[in-house]
Amino acid sequence: MNKLSHSHYYSIAMWLSLVKVLMQMKAPFSASSSLLRGKGRLSPYLFTLIAFILFVAILYGQDFMCIFDEQLQNYSYSDKLSSTTQKVKQQKVPFAVGKVEEGCDVFSGSWIRDELTRPLYEESECPYIQPQLTCQEHGRPDKDYQHWRWQPHRCDIPKFNASLVLETLRGKRMMFVGDSLNRGQYVSFVCLLHRLISEDEKSMETFDSLTVFTAKEYNATIEFYWAPFLLESNSDNAVIHRISDRIVRKGSINKHGRNWKGVDILVFNTYLWWMTGLKMKVLLGSFDDEVKEIVELSTEDAYRMAMKSMLRWVRLNMDPKKTRVFFTSMSPSHGKSIDWGDEQGGNCYNQTTLIDDPTYWGSDCRRSIMEVIGEVFSKSKVPITFLNITQLSNYRRDAHTSIYKKQWSPLTAEQLANPISYADCVHWCLPGLQDTWNELLFAKLFYP
Repeated sequence: MNKLSHSHYYSIAMWLSLVKVLMQMKAPFSASSSLLRGKGRLSPYLFTLIAFILFVAILYGQDFMCIFDEQLQNYSYSDKLSSTTQKVKQQKVPFAVGKVEEGCDVFSGSWIRDELTRPLYEESECPYIQPQLTCQEHGRPDKDYQHWRWQPHRCDIPKFNASLVLETLRGKRMMFVGDSLNRGQYVSFVCLLHRLISEDEKSMETFDSLTVFTAKEYNATIEFYWAPFLLESNSDNAVIHRISDRIVRKGSINKHGRNWKGVDILVFNTYLWWMTGLKMKVLLGSFDDEVKEIVELSTEDAYRMAMKSMLRWVRLNMDPKKTRVFFTSMSPSHGKSIDWGDEQGGNCYNQTTLIDDPTYWGSDCRRSIMEVIGEVFSKSKVPITFLNITQLSNYRRDAHTSIYKKQWSPLTAEQLANPISYADCVHWCLPGLQDTWNELLFAKLFYP
């Protein structure tokens, strides 16, 4: 765009002023006066004015257009900015009571040994922990894994306030949706709250895929819904779901989603069940079809499909002015000791110390899934809070249930002779690491 000189500005301003004055005059432009003298002849006043305007427009046409366009853009931009700023000022994130410190990333930090405030509850005090997670009851000899606190580098995590949570949930529903790892987080959340509720005012019931903890005094429920892929799959039975040939149905999130409607706080997760090591089988039709049309996708492409479905469901069914939605990132496993520099052949069994390499990440497949999440979420305007528990959990090779859990089936003599062969390096002891996940959930819910 060509710049106008001072003289150009002066000339244009003069003529614009003249036009303004002439337009405000009652004669010869008043409604009672004719603009025409004789038949079809222009008034000398109007003729002279039009002639000068045309002359200036031709001489400075490009400059006029630039000025007009620039002013229009500036007006439009400032108008939008003002509108957006006003909306931001008026907008209040649902359930928020404050904010974290400026520049604080609660997911970036280190583990601090804490004998005073950890654990946040005792295993024996919480009757809701499933026997697959009660490590002390099943013979774990140490409690070191219970005494670690996550400390962000530049700030502190707000202290978990059970009273605030229960009062906030009064008359509301909170739901965790996903696999057994999300169920562990759900149970941890209930354990952090239940002590404030008298025995006759609380209950926990299971209805197929749905488990409901009810705080009667608060007319509130905290629920868990089993949907390991979020989409409909052949692994949806909450009890019998150990299927090696896993199939998910494309575009089927409403099959489960109808059970999530009306929830005020929703916490999603899905990851573990996608990790077959093979391509993912995706059903294009229905599980009821006699001849099923199945295609194979890479793990990343299939996972991307599920993430897009989840975001679409949230956009159509959750009110961002009243509800909150969270997505918990991948929970890491520690099945190969060679990954963190130990000898080959080991895993989480007998590990009682943390991985002290701050750059440790784990397997490459986990990174590729994180990239898919980053790609899909960055393109979406759906308001979901991302709980990045992956990196901080990577260090915790010590916190898995290992061999200290109820076994699904009797162990063979060969297994008993080699505990590494049946150690569970996926799930986590409670109390333990997943309590920290819920501290971060608490922080993001109330101090976004």
